Amino acid sequence: MDFFKSQESLTATGWILRSIVGFVFLIVAAKFMGQRSISQLRFLDFIIALTLGNIIAHPLSDEHLGLKGSMITTVSLVILYILAIWLSLKIPLLKQFFDPPAIILIQEGKLDYRNLTKAKLPIEFLFAELRKANVDDISKVAFAAWEPGGTLSVFMNTAFQPITPTDLKLSTEPFNLTKPIIADGHIEHALLREIGKDREWLEAEIRPRVLKDIILATVDSKQSVQVQVVREP
Repeated sequence: MDFFKSQESLTATGWILRSIVGFVFLIVAAKFMGQRSISQLRFLDFIIALTLGNIIAHPLSDEHLGLKGSMITTVSLVILYILAIWLSLKIPLLKQFFDPPAIILIQEGKLDYRNLTKAKLPIEFLFAELRKANVDDISKVAFAAWEPGGTLSVFMNTAFQPITPTDLKLSTEPFNLTKPIIADGHIEHALLREIGKDREWLEAEIRPRVLKDIILATVDSKQSVQVQVVREP
């Protein structure tokens, strides 16, 4: 465990072990922080990500720094992060500080330039985001807001929204979700259990092909299996 402490120099093995421990420790820390910390970088998430990266990076590149202190600091910051999220759920003022409301940029086809300045966004960037949303004319936008996570929410005026079967009073088939039941050549056993089937059923569904030859297969809500990708002979 010498690699764990401050050293004058580390062997190649020591550096490798320190890297492995640091990597695994960051994964565990991220798990404790929850999905929010990796799904979007809001104000609090950005601060914690930036800080943790620096804390762990230094002992992984400097043998004079011990890993123990960095890990203790990381645990403390993770606890503070979770506590801050919990407090923001209980105290509205903290919630507004950590998760400010969305900034309205466009309403009824008109740009709110003051809010655009408040969001610190150039007009060119706004139009780039609108193009990503397939918006060709700002006057067609009913509502657009800059979200705290750094994304633009766009809603078109009803006159420019796609027509749906409901608008035409047409009957439709129930929603049919397709999921991978064989991915990268491996059976998704959890999905098999979810639909109440077993390996033998799956093998029967994919015949004449065999499991080892299939890279991707999917199953829908009607339990119909489709082989998507097969290994090249």
